Amino acid sequence: MSPTELALIGACLLLGAALYTSVGHAGASAYIAILGAFGFSAATIKPTALVLNILIASLVTWRFARSGLIDRRLLLTLAVPAIPLAFLGGYVQLSDESFKRLVGAILLVAAVRFIFPPRDRPELEASGFPVPGALLAGASIGMLSGLTGTGGGIFLSPLVLFFGWTSTKKASGTAAAFILMNSTAGLLGNFTAIRNVPPELPIFAVCAFAGALVGTTLGIRHFNNPQVRKALGFVLVVAGTKFVLGL
Repeated sequence: MSPTELALIGACLLLGAALYTSVGHAGASAYIAILGAFGFSAATIKPTALVLNILIASLVTWRFARSGLIDRRLLLTLAVPAIPLAFLGGYVQLSDESFKRLVGAILLVAAVRFIFPPRDRPELEASGFPVPGALLAGASIGMLSGLTGTGGGIFLSPLVLFFGWTSTKKASGTAAAFILMNSTAGLLGNFTAIRNVPPELPIFAVCAFAGALVGTTLGIRHFNNPQVRKALGFVLVVAGTKFVLGL
């Protein structure tokens, strides 16, 4: 890998981490899109995205927790079924074609999330949540997380906000902690995949961590830049389409 290519990947990871962590996500779908765009194989993308996700989700969770922005009861209900299924999903090895198509679909969902974000409702307070519904959501997202190397936040945040399961302020922090748990379980489920991470991973990690420091600060202060997020959404549309069509 040339120094120019390494610098470009690092810059993309920094920007992706900053944008995603500003809304309480760890950025796995961005990392997957970036690595895929630079020609990394599926066997490398999945563990690399999970390692970066764990690192960044740890920081995001800590910073949101310090601000009291995690709904612990909702988190526990979601995590109980999600963790074992994320572990199982991490153990399952999809073919390159199946992996890319599934990840492509997730990238397209992520793109919609950025292009058409849910309306901010600062006045929203927790209205409670149905335990069976939360258990089902946790199980489904946990399996998808393990299979693809994502943390599931891109699905969880809009779901929680749409149904009003917690306050708008706590949705991002709860999603961050959920992502951390899922990513850790997914990586443990396929621990042998660690041997496939690229030698440049420490550099990737530093870049993503720097972006996360910026993103979490902005997120806690209710940063919102629709133009930047829509631009990211369109980038994910291109990346997701590429994965789905096998281009």
